[in-house]
Amino acid sequence: MHSIAAYAGAAIAEIAGCFAFWAWLRLGKSAFWIVPGILSLIVFAWLLTKVESDFAGRAYAAYGGIYIAASLGWLWLIEGKMPDRWDMTGVAVCLVGAGIILFAPR
Repeated sequence: MHSIAAYAGAAIAEIAGCFAFWAWLRLGKSAFWIVPGILSLIVFAWLLTKVESDFAGRAYAAYGGIYIAASLGWLWLIEGKMPDRWDMTGVAVCLVGAGIILFAPR
């Protein structure tokens, strides 16, 4: 359960950090947006180290599915665009894959 919380926090931090750069470079916001963006990306990297895994690559691979789900949540809640059925199908496949990586007996 600790890993899932770390993944969720990491996803929010990464998306927020990347969006700060998007806002600056694509939406014409002030360059000052990169300051909280960088801080958010530091929090993202730190949170990924809190995942219960013996190998970074496995932690990152499982995180991919969580990131995709969080990105679609951002699309809907922050950007106001509801994911379509193909988005939802894709995220379901990714979450199944992340679950296999995370919870498989080793």
